Amino acid sequence: MSETSIDPDRVRSILTRYPQGDGSGLIHALQDIQAEFGYVACEAVARLCEHLNIPLSKAFSVATFYKAFSLEPKGETIIRVCTGTACHIRGSQILADELSSLLDVEPGGTTKDLKFTLETVNCVGACAMAPVVAFNGVYQGNVQPGALTRKIRGGK
Repeated sequence: MSETSIDPDRVRSILTRYPQGDGSGLIHALQDIQAEFGYVACEAVARLCEHLNIPLSKAFSVATFYKAFSLEPKGETIIRVCTGTACHIRGSQILADELSSLLDVEPGGTTKDLKFTLETVNCVGACAMAPVVAFNGVYQGNVQPGALTRKIRGGK
């Protein structure tokens, strides 16, 4: 896991929202940590567990169970390529490969400059628009190879 130094004041401001010694707000607190830092920072979780008086193992079992949580920093732009049946048939793997090559990361990875995170997802529920690629949750449908290179490099 990557870990950078986390601002303790930012962590304290999160902890004040939850009663000390009460672990019932664990999931909400983890969501707040992720919203604040962009991921579930280990240093923040350790302080949270002390505050809530719960074992570190419990917090990490929750953080690793739910796919919505990330233990690694994510990029400013999260790119999700749908790999569901309709998208797959219409070439989503070519798009995922293009992005992987362009960004020099495998799906699930984040660029070293933390600008982009590339993910593949099973289905985004927009089959009529296949193949679909989402940039920070904004869907783009009928995406053709080459269009992604232009988008990443700043063109339209």
